[in-house]
Amino acid sequence: KPDAVLVPKISSAQDVAQVESRLGTADLSLWVMIETPLAILNLAGIAAASVRLACFVMGTNDLIKEFHGLHTQDRQNLTAALTLSVAAARAYDLGVIDGVYNDIQNTAGFLDSCKQAKAFGFDGKTLIHPSQLDPCNAVFAPSAAEVEAAKKIIAAFELPENKGKGAISLDGRM
Repeated sequence: KPDAVLVPKISSAQDVAQVESRLGTADLSLWVMIETPLAILNLAGIAAASVRLACFVMGTNDLIKEFHGLHTQDRQNLTAALTLSVAAARAYDLGVIDGVYNDIQNTAGFLDSCKQAKAFGFDGKTLIHPSQLDPCNAVFAPSAAEVEAAKKIIAAFELPENKGKGAISLDGRM
């Protein structure tokens, strides 16, 4: 059975409530597409609308269309929408996935887009072609060094002298 349902064109908390009423008691997480100007203006309400809500998925192609904008390599024209979406997701403990990269042949451009998405704080990227899988995983998966550093931090917080502390110094860093 599916673990989640992804619903397009969510623009308000009322849209989320309507979807939730149709899902009934099914044991499913809800993922919603953020792809309209109204959705951007209503992000906090959407994020708070349901305990079942688990993730925002950015519909950047539709956002550009709805904004009457143009696709640009740097996506500077989407910076506000992307930043606000990540902020709302983090404020409500949701996952947030960046939108697609359309130029399948432009591997370097796709890699740059993944790096930009990670810098924004996205958890991953929507993919439209199998060739995008490995570069995306290379950017979003933690490196072996990051995993080891995290294990070291966890171990340090488990020491008796650090139990209950909110911050500690480890290897000269907070």
